[in-house]
Amino acid sequence: MRRTARALAILVIAGAAALWFATEPDTLPASAIEGMEGDPGRGELVFAAAGCASCHAAEDAEGEASPLLAGGQRFPSEFGTFVAPNISPDPDHGIGAWTDIQIVNAVMRGVRPDGSHNYPAFPYTAYNKAEVRDIVDLVAHLRSLPPSAEPSRPHEVGFPFNIRRAVGGWKFLFLSNEWVVDGGLTPEQERGRYLAEALGHCGECHTPRNALGALNRSAWYSGAPNPAGRGRIPNITPAELDWSAFDIGEYLTTGFTPEFDTAGGHMALVVQNISKLPESDRAAIAAYLKAVPPVASN
Repeated sequence: MRRTARALAILVIAGAAALWFATEPDTLPASAIEGMEGDPGRGELVFAAAGCASCHAAEDAEGEASPLLAGGQRFPSEFGTFVAPNISPDPDHGIGAWTDIQIVNAVMRGVRPDGSHNYPAFPYTAYNKAEVRDIVDLVAHLRSLPPSAEPSRPHEVGFPFNIRRAVGGWKFLFLSNEWVVDGGLTPEQERGRYLAEALGHCGECHTPRNALGALNRSAWYSGAPNPAGRGRIPNITPAELDWSAFDIGEYLTTGFTPEFDTAGGHMALVVQNISKLPESDRAAIAAYLKAVPPVASN
């Protein structure tokens, strides 16, 4: 009996240690950005491609040149309602007191300065594929924006989803920095993939999820329920999106479809952001979307 009890105790301890190790935050060292000086001009384009203002701008903000990133927008999900935080340069209520590497780790690794995990409602699941150089430039641009003293509001997430350490287990199971569409792409399509799969995080809305909220990469861009409960996010694979590359590029520039309809809802904000990129980038996104494997909607 003693041997059995001792063996069980060892197994429990070993299991707990393995679980603790698996949920440990994984961060980039400060040396990863050593010698890099952020370019706020380039960072502004990264800011637009990543759609930062679409989620973090104050709810009553207008489309101004220097958005006030006070947060407050609410994003309902099956796991609770997530509230976008203040990411302005305010040192007390925003990220002004964070170091560059702390911001880079929040964006690319989903880890907060205190070492706890960010919820994957923040799309570091896509940003982890970004070039570190681009995120350093993004940090420089964020520091150039106006500060807001608006306190961040807490997420409305109940037990057990409010256990941040458990997010480490979710990352262990589902977080990947591999491209979904890979192999046989032209340089233009690879640029479009970078903008769509990494910075633009298109899959976060256009791809269905499993029961634990992870993206179903085998059904990439095949459409998904709208988390807000209204309608469905469309399938944008060639199985259903039969627009030409030119039509896609025009839509991302003007918001007008080939049928003269207009982008609505959150997509209107996406177009507003993507239209700020060079025309070659919008063409690259269109070329990438034409190369995505067709997947029929469920």
